[in-house]
Amino acid sequence: MAKRDYYEILGVARNASDAEIKKAYRRMAQKYHPDRNPDNDEALEHFKEAKEAYEILSDAQKRAAYDQFGHAGVDPSMGGRPGGGPGPGPDFSDIFSDVFGDIFGGGRGPRGGGRPRAYRGADLRYNLELNLEDAVRGTEAQIRVPTHVECGACKGSGVKGGGAPQTCPTCRGHGDVRVQQGFFSIQQTCPRCGGSGSIITDPCPQCRGRGRVEDRKTLNVRIPAGVDTGDRIRLSGEGEPGERGGPPGDLYVQIVVTPHEFFERDGADLRCDVPVDIVTATLGGEVEVPTMDGRVNLRIPAGTQPGRVFRLRGKGVKTVRGDRQGDLLCRLQVEIPVNLNRQQRELLEQFGQSLEGTAERHTPQTSSWLDRVKQFLEEWRL
Repeated sequence: MAKRDYYEILGVARNASDAEIKKAYRRMAQKYHPDRNPDNDEALEHFKEAKEAYEILSDAQKRAAYDQFGHAGVDPSMGGRPGGGPGPGPDFSDIFSDVFGDIFGGGRGPRGGGRPRAYRGADLRYNLELNLEDAVRGTEAQIRVPTHVECGACKGSGVKGGGAPQTCPTCRGHGDVRVQQGFFSIQQTCPRCGGSGSIITDPCPQCRGRGRVEDRKTLNVRIPAGVDTGDRIRLSGEGEPGERGGPPGDLYVQIVVTPHEFFERDGADLRCDVPVDIVTATLGGEVEVPTMDGRVNLRIPAGTQPGRVFRLRGKGVKTVRGDRQGDLLCRLQVEIPVNLNRQQRELLEQFGQSLEGTAERHTPQTSSWLDRVKQFLEEWRL
């Protein structure tokens, strides 16, 4: 099968700079590296193609020979010389270390040795429920979160009785192995020790060879004033511990504000339904309403209709990300009297009779609505 063009493999132009070629190779290596695509033969082939292309195009002599003669200028099986000229080409292990050193936690060390890869601990999330008062004013909360601590039985070694792990015989403690596949030599994580460089043949029964056990820790979390549902507070380094010396992850405290008896939050504003009796709504008066700062008297003008909203400036919430103080929006709900006695019913009937013939003046919305309904029925002959 004919080989693909090296520039096409890396997706660069033929006049691409060394930096552009290296950048393209890093991108493809990240995508197709065997550590990220286990048991994926297609990804492995792409990785080997990219590696071969980079080996040629990153060397000035090989690239010049390839540009002039194509694959025949660099492939020994086609009559060319691997170096594209006199003298040996660059050691590919140096290229591998240079490209992957900062992608997969460090490449190999000096020849004949290596170091296990360190892994950062996972980030954790904790849902913290707050009432509206604490969310608005800010507070300090104590939370208990799961964590891992050193196993006391084996002192963190993972070996029964606290002994030391054995050096892995497969990688000889390096944490990775090199697999020869024809012209290519691929470095990969040791399948036996998983990259740790050591194995445990007699694991600790308490921690099952992990060297740590589950526990819980108590943390104090400062909640700033004005937080709302969905806000997150990051506690750096309080997540899951890292492995093989890696740094710990972070803990994200997710805020959940529980429903309130009176208020509903809308950003910086608070909303509140205020029931009033029909006499106060009709004749006017005052009604006492709650706020986050205490009680206030709300003046109700005469003839106030149900659903009217009154705005109390500055009685809302000061958000955590701004200086704006929200408002309290009070929506009036006029309550119709129930369980009337005989005298009350008679008085209400007399009041209704007194309004006959004056509906447009006293109940303008009702009159207007009835007129529109009558017009609609006449137009559609219903």
